[in-house]
Amino acid sequence: MMNSRIKRPIWKRLDDSKYLLLLFLPAALYYLIFEYGPMFGIVVAFKDYNTFAGVWASDWVGFKYFKMFIIDNPDFLQLLRNTVLIGVYTLIWGFPAPIILALLLNELRNMAFKRLVQTVSYMPYFVSNVVIASMVVMFLSPDGGMINNVIGLFGIEPIYFLSKPDWFRTIFVSAGIWQGVGWGTIIYLAALTSIDPALYEAAELDGAGRWKKAIHVSLPGIVPITIILLILNIGGLLGTGFERVFLLYNPLIYSTADIFSTYTYRVGLLQGNFSYATAIGVFNGLVGFALIVGANYLARKTRETSLW
Repeated sequence: MMNSRIKRPIWKRLDDSKYLLLLFLPAALYYLIFEYGPMFGIVVAFKDYNTFAGVWASDWVGFKYFKMFIIDNPDFLQLLRNTVLIGVYTLIWGFPAPIILALLLNELRNMAFKRLVQTVSYMPYFVSNVVIASMVVMFLSPDGGMINNVIGLFGIEPIYFLSKPDWFRTIFVSAGIWQGVGWGTIIYLAALTSIDPALYEAAELDGAGRWKKAIHVSLPGIVPITIILLILNIGGLLGTGFERVFLLYNPLIYSTADIFSTYTYRVGLLQGNFSYATAIGVFNGLVGFALIVGANYLARKTRETSLW
């Protein structure tokens, strides 16, 4: 029976799955048109692109713009350091936040209060980055900002947070957690519902309280999904969001706030150097690909859980 099914013509198997393929078609078209189609533009990184001549008529320059960015650019190490540090801090502080919130919400027995906390924590996710950045600027304003009003009660002089380089990473990561922590809990709460209730009953019979049940039952139960999301987050380590950085930074704090994406926009696009901007994007993509492959390999070797 199995052999006869394997040897069936491909057109017959496609006909059997036509409705599933029809459901898959919109997603396939989306990725072909908006994800894989634009990859043709990578060729611009290896050309001295001229807008009027077009892509194919522009002269080939090989790795000229990669060398210009990585070797000849005096700001490369600072940009790399800023991008990596912001990505690492976001990973260290931002990644565990929805896990912790999901575990806490899972222990709540008052459903009305639980729904209220979920709703309040979800709301910032649906607010645009422009509004979030504007709220952060208002909160941190030295002239009547909420944070400075609070610290003023303790006799502390107003702090110009957004003009001090040392504060930018803390502000950026905190704003990201505030905006995304509630939405991130959805995945983990869904994973928690798949845990067998008998495990909690067994732990309770062994004398485990809520804290121990959360640590020894709930947390191990969501390890597989946690590892997969961690791999994806590591892959995006250098892909720090452009919008929030762009809306919060200024020339006074470039030393800690300027990252690859903002530098690409400012130097590559505003100055019309599209080949240079594309080369930076390709470099980012290759590093991200290497990171996600490496993280996946380590996860498969250590926990036997991975993307592939």
